[in-house]
Amino acid sequence: MSFPSVNPTTTAAWKALEVHAKTAKDVHLRDLLSKEADRFERMHVRVEDLLLFDYAKHRVSEETLNLLEQLFHECGAVQALQAQMGGEAINQTEGRAVLHSVLRDPSTESFEVQGEDVRALARGERERMFAFADAIRDGRKKSFTGKKFTHIVNIGIGGSDLGPRMAVEALKPFSDRSLQMHFVANVDGSDLHECLMKVDPERTLFIVASKTFTTQETMANAEAARTWLIQKLGTTACTQKQFVALSTNSEKVKAFGISEKNTFGFWDWVGGRYSVWSAIGMPVCISIGSIQFQQFLDGAHAMDRHTAEQPFRQNIPQIMAALGIWYRNFMSAASHAVLPYDQYLHRFAAYLQQADMESNGKYVDRNGERVTYATGPVVWGEPGTNGQHAFYQLIHQGTELIPADFIASVLPEHPLHAHHAKLLSNFLAQTEALAIGRPKAATAYKVFEGNRPTSTLLFDRMNPFALGALIALYEHKIFFQGVIWNVYSYDQWGVELGKEMANAILPELEGDGELGAHDPSTTALLKHVRSFL
Repeated sequence: MSFPSVNPTTTAAWKALEVHAKTAKDVHLRDLLSKEADRFERMHVRVEDLLLFDYAKHRVSEETLNLLEQLFHECGAVQALQAQMGGEAINQTEGRAVLHSVLRDPSTESFEVQGEDVRALARGERERMFAFADAIRDGRKKSFTGKKFTHIVNIGIGGSDLGPRMAVEALKPFSDRSLQMHFVANVDGSDLHECLMKVDPERTLFIVASKTFTTQETMANAEAARTWLIQKLGTTACTQKQFVALSTNSEKVKAFGISEKNTFGFWDWVGGRYSVWSAIGMPVCISIGSIQFQQFLDGAHAMDRHTAEQPFRQNIPQIMAALGIWYRNFMSAASHAVLPYDQYLHRFAAYLQQADMESNGKYVDRNGERVTYATGPVVWGEPGTNGQHAFYQLIHQGTELIPADFIASVLPEHPLHAHHAKLLSNFLAQTEALAIGRPKAATAYKVFEGNRPTSTLLFDRMNPFALGALIALYEHKIFFQGVIWNVYSYDQWGVELGKEMANAILPELEGDGELGAHDPSTTALLKHVRSFL
């Protein structure tokens, strides 16, 4: 491994930050903003034709930022990014490279990893996906009964659902409105049941997204959808025309009844929560078309280049990651809010919950030892202004410090510009109110202490290019934080235990034999459920 495994608490920067934090906690944002006339100039990054990132409303000084930069240097953050993008097997617990950046790399130059040209592999499958998606959109590829598709149902879970679902919603203004997009993830039968009530069996394409084609929730929903379609159309042959597989398990796909030409693959160097750029993005590609999907990829690649090339103080993912480390480890902030002032981004926080918490929710470091410091925070959020009438009370006057990212675009993707002015007035007012507060009021109940830190991500407009850049920005932020915390960000062993135990309990629920060994609470609950069956 070409970057070191460093316990961050042993670095000189970490120790200096601990000392520095003791005095920094007493400094108020109100004073920083009023006394430093050039603060915004020093603490913002403008990426032309894309976004403005403002971090002036953070409880940091030049000393803080210099120490955080030193911490990144001592922990080898830049070398870690180079190792990832260079194809090293940085996901060591699974022995895999991590190359989702290759999926959006337009270069045609050969890039070999373990004897395979990964750029060529990605390009070939991308071209197949583009051709298929465009044929669905223009009606050349028809249903079993010869009709144009009007309903697309994506069946997946986790990374095979959250990314595509979020992106389809975010890019609705750029979509083909004659295509109705549906997503089914939950093994709760109500999810699929409600979806099937809305679709026309003669005009519905089912996309089954599962790398192994064994994921319990996905396969239960896929099998039920197949049964429903066969019952409606009267023949098993319909699956050849109306089912698509996004998988690497060709044998199970074939056994399911999906044709090889309707099967699209990806590779073990593409993690699930980073896979929207691959064939897993098929629903997005069908919704917006191949040309705009390429723009989506181009935006992510532009952010890859920004991240690889810009120095710390002009590097948005590094700065965001560093600020997160500062609050999590030196200011005792346990959660982080993501607040998009854009209704089209209403699934963005849900997407980031997996991307962030599944990546850095780890208590074992890269040396297999239990960490002695906090790692990944709880990530949560909702769109503004809805959140203002729900949980902002806690952010403003609660006892927890909750740093927040505010995301908006200057130009709307709808014609109601008066609405957008109202939206942006709230967007700008909230970050100011959180920073400055209201120190004096008629009663104590109306006092706002302020000093609540926020980042502002203000995009020129939220188009496919911008969304690609936004997602990639957070991907890199998450990775940098994992490097500093010295954890493996690209595995997710914490997901496995519950799956294993569910597989043991399922036959006990379905049968009437003796129950296996469980704790007394679970045994009693199993008996209670079985009494209803």
